[in-house]
Amino acid sequence: MTGFYPEIEPYDRGMLDVGDGNRIHWEVCGNPEGKPAVVLHGGPGSGCAPGWRRCFDPQAYRIILFDQRGCGRSTPSAGDPGTDLGVNTTPHLIADIERLREHLDVDRWLVLGGSWGSTLALAYAQRHAERVSEIVLFSVVTTTRREVEWVTRDMGRILPEAWDRFRDGVPPAARDGSLVDAYAELLADPDPAVRERAAAGWCAWEDSHVAVGRDHEPDPTYADPAFRMTFARLVTHYWRHTAWLEEGELLRGAGELAGVPGVLIHGRMDLSGPPDIPWRLARVWPDATLVLIDEGGHGTGHPGMARALIEATDRFAGRR
Repeated sequence: MTGFYPEIEPYDRGMLDVGDGNRIHWEVCGNPEGKPAVVLHGGPGSGCAPGWRRCFDPQAYRIILFDQRGCGRSTPSAGDPGTDLGVNTTPHLIADIERLREHLDVDRWLVLGGSWGSTLALAYAQRHAERVSEIVLFSVVTTTRREVEWVTRDMGRILPEAWDRFRDGVPPAARDGSLVDAYAELLADPDPAVRERAAAGWCAWEDSHVAVGRDHEPDPTYADPAFRMTFARLVTHYWRHTAWLEEGELLRGAGELAGVPGVLIHGRMDLSGPPDIPWRLARVWPDATLVLIDEGGHGTGHPGMARALIEATDRFAGRR
């Protein structure tokens, strides 16, 4: 991860019981007396990898990371077909964030989110604006029905070969309907082989649409069958319910963030989340700054995306 702060290790960690049989893994690193910041990872279901620790100056920030329900080191795993996903929804995750804040005795914190984490960050902040000092988002999405349809169907016009393979991963009778629903049903099939094929097919498509340029290398995390299953089950679960948000809810509610400074960092070449998403947010969120990176894609792999992210967290480091 070029351009980020050096690797660091947590000085504290634990498992927090958040109810419904779920326990979330959390960790804290950086300066114990520093400015609190919480990281909301993407996916849903990718877990909070160590690289997220490097998004902040460790001398300035008390950096709090956690694995959202059902993924990473949190238990039980959503990859287990017996795990109840009915208690894994956006309202549940928002409540978990608040429990973690109280558990760690944080009054207000900077909220950082990327991709799915940007949806969760906006949903959390619009409900608990008094607990948010600033917001830094990258690869911004709001998980609307239109966005889900874009990723799972409309993008086939741009990536026809990969999309044909993705579509053909479901039974012929389901190919003209909701591909999210079709994959979710395959991922709940009693036959493990059916579930494995569906997880592999879903993750292959995910890896295709985040790629920009011929030098893209496959994401090594998708090589892990356990990760694939957890990730695919959670993404399809959240997308088929459009994150339990009303269509356009986060855009309509962005005005409620007046007084909360924000930075929206987005690549103009982001196929997964077109730049009109953060553009429209920035027009109705009075204190948001939009940073568009001309050659950036989805994620922080492009140097310009990484630089903008560090500039944003550095900008807020001394603000209390």
